[in-house]
Amino acid sequence: MGGSRNQVNKAHKTRFSSKSSRNLHKTSDKGRIGKSEHNVAKGARAARIQRNKMVREQKRAALLKEKRASSGSASPPRVIVLFGLSADVKLNSLSEDILSLLSPQGYGGALPTVASPEYRLRATVLQAPHGDLQSCLEMAKVADLIAFVASATSSCEGESDYIDSFGSQCLSVFRSLGLPSTVVLIRDLPTEAKRRHESKKTCSSGLASEFPEDCKFYPADTKDELHKFMWLFKEQRLSVPHWRSQRPYLMAQKVEMVEDDMNPGTSTLLLTGYVRARSLSVNQLVHVSGAGDFQLCKMEILKDPRPLNARKEQDVMDADGVDDVVVRSLVPDPLKQEALLVENVPDSLDNEQTWPTEEEMADAEKNQKQKKRRKRILPRGTSEYQAAWIINDTDEEESGTDEEVDDMVMDETESGHPGEEGNHSDLSDDQASLDLRDSDKETDADSVMMDGENLTKEQLEDEIKKIKEAHADDEEFPDEVDTPLDFPARKRFAKYRGLKSFRTSSWDPKESLPPEYARIFAFDNFNRTQKSILAKALAMEQENEDDCATASTYARLYIKEVPTTVASKLFMRANTMPIIACGLLQHESKMSVLHFSLKKHDTYSDPIKTKDELIFHVGFRQFVARPIFSTDNMSSDKHKMERFLHPGRFSMASIYAPITFPALPLIAFKSSKGEATAPTVAAVGSLRSIDPDRIILKKIILTGYPQRVSKKKAAVRYMFHNPEDVRWFKPVEVWTKCGRRGRIKEPVGTHGAMKCILNGTLQQNDTICMSLYKRAYPKWPDHRFPILDA
Repeated sequence: MGGSRNQVNKAHKTRFSSKSSRNLHKTSDKGRIGKSEHNVAKGARAARIQRNKMVREQKRAALLKEKRASSGSASPPRVIVLFGLSADVKLNSLSEDILSLLSPQGYGGALPTVASPEYRLRATVLQAPHGDLQSCLEMAKVADLIAFVASATSSCEGESDYIDSFGSQCLSVFRSLGLPSTVVLIRDLPTEAKRRHESKKTCSSGLASEFPEDCKFYPADTKDELHKFMWLFKEQRLSVPHWRSQRPYLMAQKVEMVEDDMNPGTSTLLLTGYVRARSLSVNQLVHVSGAGDFQLCKMEILKDPRPLNARKEQDVMDADGVDDVVVRSLVPDPLKQEALLVENVPDSLDNEQTWPTEEEMADAEKNQKQKKRRKRILPRGTSEYQAAWIINDTDEEESGTDEEVDDMVMDETESGHPGEEGNHSDLSDDQASLDLRDSDKETDADSVMMDGENLTKEQLEDEIKKIKEAHADDEEFPDEVDTPLDFPARKRFAKYRGLKSFRTSSWDPKESLPPEYARIFAFDNFNRTQKSILAKALAMEQENEDDCATASTYARLYIKEVPTTVASKLFMRANTMPIIACGLLQHESKMSVLHFSLKKHDTYSDPIKTKDELIFHVGFRQFVARPIFSTDNMSSDKHKMERFLHPGRFSMASIYAPITFPALPLIAFKSSKGEATAPTVAAVGSLRSIDPDRIILKKIILTGYPQRVSKKKAAVRYMFHNPEDVRWFKPVEVWTKCGRRGRIKEPVGTHGAMKCILNGTLQQNDTICMSLYKRAYPKWPDHRFPILDA
């Protein structure tokens, strides 16, 4: 018998096989190490489901903890701010209705706080005074709920029929600050049901575009309507801006001051209230709104005067009869208490730069003032060369004073280097920078209106007119300056330099720093430091240490070494606005260079010049600063300075100020010079970064006009006025407004004309330009806190 007769057919070619057979080698176990029976994919899916479940449980627990903290019996009273959208709204009657509904037995105090067992709610009701923007802003910083009150019968001229100009301005400021939970209460509705419903619908539709989408509208005329609102408010989950939950703060229910016998002129400020947001340590520094940063000498934890759950009537009577029962007293530890360090004290022996000391600068200024202004009268038409040969009696007595070479009247105090104007190579950089100090002072004086002088009304109007004209010129001809006729350009612009490319050319951030940089602090790695400090604050919150007053605690802060004048002003302010004490994080009392992104407010029309004095509201903190404005150049490490804050666009404002970790909102106010009026809001924005090494360059453009043009060559005049200046600025590139670029070849004649070569044909109506740069710095403020101006 032969072999098997089973038919064996030839296998199909691979390209005709099915997908399953072609991928059989991928799924086959032949020739592979056997896998474990455990399903890896199933295990990964189970782990992912378990992880998501844990995240959901953590979020649920955090939400439940937040709800208990905000609405439980141990939570601090909720702050309700009543804000009238127009002057017609009567807030007194609404406040009395709400307080009587919560506490029928009565209430009292400048900041009335009531506890209602019926609603299981404690609340503090504040009335925002219409027309006082500062008080409204301070109330909005601590508000848990802003109740905007509208009158159904009001008809004002503004963006809406129910909002006047002040209400619209405050709304925009509140949005920039960060709105907490908001509601709108509608008053003065008709009594008839149909008309009442139509009027409420009309008012709601007219105001809906001004408020967030989740904002609710409630009628608030009758007691039943207020009862419904309070019942819904009790169950509402409140939302506050993120920046308020980063630091502990206390809104003072009671403000007292005790004079310090040991230190005349200082007092101990006593602030009593509820600690909110986070735990406050007695070793922390605190900032009092508008007054400054201070240390605590003691902190007392008091018995809550408005308990929500009084077990017995005797407890209630004790709470009403005896005020401020001390439960525990906390004293700072000298080893742990943070020092109140504001400025760095530079070592006079550690001078890395060849910069004169303050004594040398003071002596130079004194000698400069003591010099008599000696003038010489020359015949009309006398040239500089002829004037150099004219010898007066004073010149014979004092050799070396024959360098006065002005046109008609020569002044020694303005001559930079006597006898050296003919040769620019004899000018050293240090000597030129020292000679330029006087001209820089004049430039800085132009940027700030005359402070501390009693200006007449006409002088003030002339000063404002000059600033407005400078603002218009800056918009039409940005950065263009005129070369002085009677002063060498190489001396006037000695601190400026040319750049081949603004984006790619190098500039050392540590070069030629001003003396103020020796007084500030800088971080090696700011992001790492901020992350470490916030983590440390969170750990202190979770550990509940013995030197801390936890959130919701009723406490009294003893703030030491407060100037008596400041304490008395705070005591007077407590009747009109809340006094806020905010706990500071580590390093937040030290000075550095802060950069803000800000935009000019729509309601402010006056020009804001760089280095003008502004009042900065950054979160809970307030301080005075003189910023310089600059562009935010994302593609380069250099940023161009702007002489004015232009409307309609964001700019960067750099200031010397205490360190504050972002992100925080900014509201900038500006006082009117010569007028006893309250500061008005000028700009809004936010804190961007802290970086002393940010390079801000002031740009100037020198312009000249072609006199004769021959294709790519041109004779240019009026950019300089003597040939030495032309040779000094010869290495700097020139450009034209029509897009040509070139260089200076040589001077022509004796009046500052020069020959230029360009990369293209030049038109006769074109303008030759030269860009020069120098680094600009903020101006150190004369005083740091706005309460000194009150």
